[in-house]
Amino acid sequence: MKTALIVATLVELTLLVLVLAFYLISIARGLRKVSATLGLVTFGVRAIEKQTQPIGPVLAEINGALEQVASALEGVVGTKPAATSDEPPMEPMVGPESRSVE
Repeated sequence: MKTALIVATLVELTLLVLVLAFYLISIARGLRKVSATLGLVTFGVRAIEKQTQPIGPVLAEINGALEQVASALEGVVGTKPAATSDEPPMEPMVGPESRSVE
């Protein structure tokens, strides 16, 4: 009788270990899928961060380059460009030839 109980206990323990191993393997597969998805999300967030960076430093570089071009043009023409004044640009005048006849 003791032998049968010992054998039954060992069989139950073996089944328990197999079931636990199966569940652990399935959990590991799920975690791998979640890890891959999180990697893609992280990549996407970094791409969005890169695309939405403040444009201040870039605009400062562009403004510096435009100031160099403006000063070079001043040297060639000998006058200040009209766009550097603080006044807003004038609206184009509409002449009679640009009006449509109805």
